[in-house]
Amino acid sequence: MVSSPHEAMHRIFQEYPDLFCSVSELLGVTIGPSASTKVMPTDLTERQPLERRVDTLLRIETENGPPLLLAIEAQGKKDPDKPTTWAYYYAYLLNKYRMQTLLMVVCQNRATAEWAALPTHFGSPEHPVLTLRPLVVGPHNMPVITEVARARKDPAFTTLALITHADNPDVGAIMKTLSTSLQDAPESIAHPLVELAAQGLGNRPAAQQWRNLVAVDLSFYKSPLSEEIRDEGRAEGRAEGKAEGKAEGKAEGKAEGLLLILEARGIAVTNETRERITSCNDPQLLRTWLLRAATATSVREIFQS
Repeated sequence: MVSSPHEAMHRIFQEYPDLFCSVSELLGVTIGPSASTKVMPTDLTERQPLERRVDTLLRIETENGPPLLLAIEAQGKKDPDKPTTWAYYYAYLLNKYRMQTLLMVVCQNRATAEWAALPTHFGSPEHPVLTLRPLVVGPHNMPVITEVARARKDPAFTTLALITHADNPDVGAIMKTLSTSLQDAPESIAHPLVELAAQGLGNRPAAQQWRNLVAVDLSFYKSPLSEEIRDEGRAEGRAEGKAEGKAEGKAEGKAEGLLLILEARGIAVTNETRERITSCNDPQLLRTWLLRAATATSVREIFQS
């Protein structure tokens, strides 16, 4: 079954085809400036009843040289049968399109990335006919981006860095950097990246932390993820008989969002704390509490002066 992280690791290149220009520098591959990039059909099925599909296929037009094909595979774990499949993909694409072709594998696990990068020899030990050596992107070579200025320069690359470092203990710092960098970005850029980041984190604990960051300001991003968070907030409010009143004002909406975050993060809320939050009419103070709630471990840290 195809997982959400699997989809995010390669689909980000479909949404942002020029992303490979940034990634190629990381991998030491020189293709020159990209003039244009086209998403190609991924179906590699032959006439026989055998269906094979590469995850993502791009045709990249370069300014200083011939065009090239880039086949992108997302790999979640070691699979001894995969190199044979990749070799088939490569040979098929080379035969069909007769143009320079590259194969890149995207991983979220260091061990898987190091395995995928190993050369695979086909043929006899004395005479290998074909050696498969894919480009590999993963936590072993993607940078941990924590500078907002850098993230703003290339938000798609930063999102890919977040996805590949989903299991990094410091992933929270990357998420905060990406979230901050996207606050002033056009919706056409922020919307898909917010969703891809959520998809790439899958069901990891970091996924809830990303939701918390998105929920800090309930007007932040008009995307399916933010709508889902707002719906959860409304449902929580209705369960407590307070949704209608809270939906009427900006401060009340932020109070509802804060209570939702505290519950999602497992931070106990006493009646006194709930009263303090719901009775606060200062939107700026509530926003400060919301920002602290994304990383705080206790209510005391949220209300500290």
